[in-house]
Amino acid sequence: MIFQPLKITDKTGQEVILRNAETGDAENLITYLKATTAETPYLIREPDEVTLSIEEEQSFIRRIIASDRELMLVATINGKHIGNCSLMSIGGYKRYRHRCEVAIALYQEYCGRGIGKMMLETVLRTAKEAGYEQAELEVIADNKNAIALYEKTGFTKYGRFPDNMKYKNGKYADAYWMMKKL
Repeated sequence: MIFQPLKITDKTGQEVILRNAETGDAENLITYLKATTAETPYLIREPDEVTLSIEEEQSFIRRIIASDRELMLVATINGKHIGNCSLMSIGGYKRYRHRCEVAIALYQEYCGRGIGKMMLETVLRTAKEAGYEQAELEVIADNKNAIALYEKTGFTKYGRFPDNMKYKNGKYADAYWMMKKL
């Protein structure tokens, strides 16, 4: 999906540009994925599991751009990639066409500045405009800040997955399934 760039201002007064990912972002997106997986235990993979090549990421970005119902929204400050939020179809079947999945992550240094909320609200508006009726996500049950953000934007918890993730140290983490009607 092509998304026209949008300028927003975060809580610190900094200008943030929201735009769709482009193939030229591939290397930065891979670096970002490696960094954010190291910064937080709440993402689904370990940093050493980020093994995408630049070509694979470019191919993924091209597929998203060509889609009329999917979006990889990138946030930048002064041209520096600081986070992204995705809008993905749940499945290609007619019975699932009303459902989409959203995911969001920011570099830790940019959390708490309202950027995540603005990105999520933008993706949810875009989802509704694309014809989705509900947005869904999974969130680790310990991730209080993310859960608060999702609840502020209208998501409700509908279920809990026990032992959803298992960490290197052998400990498990539960996750919530959350949904918002659009």
